[in-house]
Amino acid sequence: MTANDIFGDWDGSVASARALQAELAKAVVLRDEFPKSLRVLAGFDVGFEDDGATTRAAAVLLDAQTMQPIDMQVARLPTSMPYVPGLLSFRELPALLKALEQLRQKPDLVFVDGHGIAHPRGLGIAAHFGVATGLPSIGVAKKLLTGSGPEPHQVRGAYTALREGGRQIGWILRSKPNCNPLFVSPGHRVALASVADLVMRYVTTYRLPEPTRLADRLASRRDRDNVHPEPELDL
Repeated sequence: MTANDIFGDWDGSVASARALQAELAKAVVLRDEFPKSLRVLAGFDVGFEDDGATTRAAAVLLDAQTMQPIDMQVARLPTSMPYVPGLLSFRELPALLKALEQLRQKPDLVFVDGHGIAHPRGLGIAAHFGVATGLPSIGVAKKLLTGSGPEPHQVRGAYTALREGGRQIGWILRSKPNCNPLFVSPGHRVALASVADLVMRYVTTYRLPEPTRLADRLASRRDRDNVHPEPELDL
């Protein structure tokens, strides 16, 4: 997949990127279009190397029943643009798509570290990833980007609505008691009503669900050669 496939005729400017986001957001599907019996999940996250000059995208493929890793891949590309709030996908998506291509099979459902539709223009990195690939996707973010809502109770799995301008755009999810909540939203081909329960289905004893937890650890590694699953993987 080339840059033209991902970004169309984007001219590299912030204004053009925001206009493209608003246009692509119209293609987001907010209904469940993933298999009822999920077999394979994937988690994606991005880190940086060489003082930010290299974008390091991590992809982890998991068995949906056991949550054990099936495959792990790391893709590295030169970092093409500086960080601009709200334009994360323009910086990170090329490396994420390269990591996806390296996986041994396509997942039924993707969890991306970042926002889905909980974004000022409705197209966070998880939504952009979903539209670009056609894969059902969910955004799992550690920090709020836009919107507001009440804090959920200090009970595992409690969640409240995340809203912006009177419209719900996601959920504030307490995945682990006494920890900061997650901000979860549909990316593409997943219904808003399904997101929080799907994320909690794959939360174990950690704050993050297993797909993005494992991808987060792999993305932040610096041991360039050790990128494959090991017999006892406790990342």
